[in-house]
Amino acid sequence: MAHLNASDTVGTNNEQSRRAFLARAATFAGAAGVASLVSSAGSARGATAMLPENLSARERAPLGENDPVHLGVIGTGGMGTGHCQAIMALTSATRCNVRIAALADVCKPRLDAAASECNKGQAGRFPEVETYNDYKELLARDDLHAVLIATPEHWHAQMAIDAILAGKDVYLEKPMTLNLEDALALYRVAKANPQQILQVGTQMIQLPKYQHAMRLIKEGAIGKPVWSQTSYCRNSREGEWLYYAIDPSWEPGVNVDWDRWCGPLGKAPWDPQVYARWRRYRKYSTGIIGDLLVHEMTPMVMALDCGWPTRVVASGGHYVDKAMENHDQVNLNVEFEGEHTMIVAGSTCNEVGLERMIRGHEANLYLAGRHCVVRPESKFAEEREEQTIECEDIGNDQDVHRVKFFECVRKREQPASGVELGTKIMVIVDLATRSVWDGHAYAFDPKTMTARKI
Repeated sequence: MAHLNASDTVGTNNEQSRRAFLARAATFAGAAGVASLVSSAGSARGATAMLPENLSARERAPLGENDPVHLGVIGTGGMGTGHCQAIMALTSATRCNVRIAALADVCKPRLDAAASECNKGQAGRFPEVETYNDYKELLARDDLHAVLIATPEHWHAQMAIDAILAGKDVYLEKPMTLNLEDALALYRVAKANPQQILQVGTQMIQLPKYQHAMRLIKEGAIGKPVWSQTSYCRNSREGEWLYYAIDPSWEPGVNVDWDRWCGPLGKAPWDPQVYARWRRYRKYSTGIIGDLLVHEMTPMVMALDCGWPTRVVASGGHYVDKAMENHDQVNLNVEFEGEHTMIVAGSTCNEVGLERMIRGHEANLYLAGRHCVVRPESKFAEEREEQTIECEDIGNDQDVHRVKFFECVRKREQPASGVELGTKIMVIVDLATRSVWDGHAYAFDPKTMTARKI
């Protein structure tokens, strides 16, 4: 069986290297010896990612100190194009030095529009972008240092795995993967290639208040943190994610490669509703839990630093938006190794959420605004004083997150929002999703990295 291997391509010219990579990618993707991970009992969906036997990444493209990072963007819908616009603006403002060199998407109208946007924004500075229908052709390029993946989440794991094995650093939009099985596959590949950078697109982790919260907790400012709460709640009249427009010009087999979009989940009849609004559908998304709650849970889990989730139970319903397959209201209860419980609420039918806070045995840490506020429990009021830690206004946290990624690419440093934290969050996302559908609680064993129904 052939495998992707740096020694097979290093030292060849660009076209030979591309052909070698594509041939090997096709071989390991279709070979009988490559098996997808087995779905755990009770999972709402099985694994989609496939792994080769050889998990060694190709050699990275060299990057000089003053050279621009050559970036490929996979997925040129609203999020991908937004990233392109922001990165070009950040480069113009000298906050980073990035050339968007290549784009890939299954939708030609979107791909052409994004290419036009990039060519206009980079005119006079960089050559025009190359475009691809097949992301593997983009990954086969020898000149790319990094890729940004902004596709529906059922493609996240396979694309990120392929990118790492192709020697590219990865900015991966949230949620990290569609399910836990895929997260563990990506975790395995990332750990096998520690020289590669992977950052998940959960930008709230850059807010200074969470760095201060982590420090305060470690210093014992609130005593033992016993439970915390957070939420992501919003409302709409028409129903969540229905604001994503359906282009009447889309035509499968003509300007939309629908079969490629379906990809690892298997072929399905063309449905423009699913294509434009996949977050509403159980097969393709975890809805509120994976799309919204990850933003709130990621920085909280980082600040608490209390190990892996070990028990998750969730409930939810279709209270208003009954046409949506995924739930419009969810409530999570998550227990951690470090003897801590997190309560998380999510809604797309009411905008009033829970106050963001961490409750300690001796004091409580409030994180609702920009600053950190510590207020002692009444039993410890004589020993502790209320304190406010004023935090810097960093502006657009998503821009900071982008800049941090490119700094990591240059300095070869792992980001805070990396694969380990991302996998911890996916334990919560996947087990909560299972629980909200079947009504059972789930346990996760960090020693064996396995989940079971309890």
